[in-house]
Amino acid sequence: MRIVLFGAPGTGKGTQAALLAERRGLRHISTGAMFRDAIRARTPHGRMAQEYVRRGWLVPDEYARDIAEAALLEIGLDGFVLDGYPRTVVQAEWLSAFLTAHDTSLDLVIAMDLCTNCIIERLSMRRMHRETGEHYHLAFKPPPPDVDPDLIVQRQDDRPDAIRSRIEGYWKATRPVVDYYRQQDIIVDVDADGAFEEVYARIEETLAQIAPGPQTA
Repeated sequence: MRIVLFGAPGTGKGTQAALLAERRGLRHISTGAMFRDAIRARTPHGRMAQEYVRRGWLVPDEYARDIAEAALLEIGLDGFVLDGYPRTVVQAEWLSAFLTAHDTSLDLVIAMDLCTNCIIERLSMRRMHRETGEHYHLAFKPPPPDVDPDLIVQRQDDRPDAIRSRIEGYWKATRPVVDYYRQQDIIVDVDADGAFEEVYARIEETLAQIAPGPQTA
């Protein structure tokens, strides 16, 4: 299967992508995680991305394209769930053209739907490693005890007023991506409210209609 998980910050894309990878044998391709790895390794892409990640900005299209396409080629263009790409119509068009050039296409785009107040509540508890850009959550993924607490910070844009502004900006930039995939009739909406397993069950229910797979207990 070839899946894209799509949604605003705080909707749980990364968690659900990881569960899909584990339970359906897919490769989780997270452009955000790949950029964080590149930052830690101080690669050219990492040095370029560091300031964007630190400020919570979207990495420029062409750099996201490079890292996503390289990862897809590495795994043979099948059995993946993309998390964090595409985020703009340009990126979506690039992805479609890239897959078409390799005689394949996406099977499904899953749009994670969560109310703004729920997103604010989730993101206001998020923290970030000042140097690596690694994200943590005080409730669900606290920083490991061996990490220097002085390096764990709350970004300015993870505060409620800033989060609301980010969500507005995100949907302004990405709403056309939703429309792009709706025109192709490959996008479905999934309610992202509730416990992780509840949300995963909804995703499994959707996937079972097109590709039956292992069910959770």
